[in-house]
Amino acid sequence: MKALITGATGFVGSHLADKLIAKNYEVYCLKRDTSSTQWLEGKNVKYVNGDLFSNDVLEKVIREMDYVFHVAGVVKSRTKEGFYKSNYEATKNLLEITCRVNPGIKKFVFVSSLAATGPAIGREFVDENTAPSPITTYGLSKLKAEQEVFAYKDKIPVTIIAPPAVFGPRDTEILIYCQTFQKGLNSVIGFDNKYLSLVYVEDLADGIILAAENPVANGQKYFLCFDDAYNWQEIGAVTSGILGKKAFKIRLPHSVLYTVGYLSEIFSYFSKKAVTLNIEKCKDITQLRWVCSNQKAKTELGFETKSDLKESFKETIDWYKKVGWVK
Repeated sequence: MKALITGATGFVGSHLADKLIAKNYEVYCLKRDTSSTQWLEGKNVKYVNGDLFSNDVLEKVIREMDYVFHVAGVVKSRTKEGFYKSNYEATKNLLEITCRVNPGIKKFVFVSSLAATGPAIGREFVDENTAPSPITTYGLSKLKAEQEVFAYKDKIPVTIIAPPAVFGPRDTEILIYCQTFQKGLNSVIGFDNKYLSLVYVEDLADGIILAAENPVANGQKYFLCFDDAYNWQEIGAVTSGILGKKAFKIRLPHSVLYTVGYLSEIFSYFSKKAVTLNIEKCKDITQLRWVCSNQKAKTELGFETKSDLKESFKETIDWYKKVGWVK
């Protein structure tokens, strides 16, 4: 089987490549000239030099593929147009090419995000039947991409995977939290308990392949996550136990966070890089429940997580220590 992965040089994409290689897939990785291949070095992959708008290159390689795994996207952008170009227009372009040159493809899998549906406001969790209500430009761009994917479901087999927060080896987001915790600080946003669904990257990669290979998933969307949601007090307790260190908890009021985000957004106008914390990101991380249900994936695909939060966090932190990211 031949599979093209966009975003293969990144966090989730590189783990997906590992899993496909282990299943004896012939793996092709779309790669820009500026992309680092550190997570793919020495592995049995074939590089496809180009980007998501290199149509001649894409037409040539997609014509030969059994699967297309579209993982690439942006979570930060200086402009709204940047989000839509990278997350929506790129997806639309890939779909058009795939439908034109390889209408008999086994599956086109799009990796979206819980952000496309939005937080669970006024409910315990969101599921695949929840009416989308994204609260950021990133979420809106992912939702528009999802709608485009479903517009093709009667032309080619498509599946959408929408993970919540993803963590694991090679991730730099949870890394920052662990590094800060190790220094003795545990920063918590607000004074209320905020819950979130999480997925370990190994489980996510397994679930993506499970959905790709199962015809039941044609034309469907799935949330992949742990059975339970967690608050930051629980995550802090797990982190403390693994690191063998207690951290001083600092609660940051929402007003302070928004002030920092506002100032950061002002300074971003004088920078060529997108900032991590802006007003939209503040709105994102102050929500009470970024929680989704994995019941549909469990019922229809047989999706299961291989370990619990504690085991997965330990594997992640052990890897950080191994590569010297955490002492």
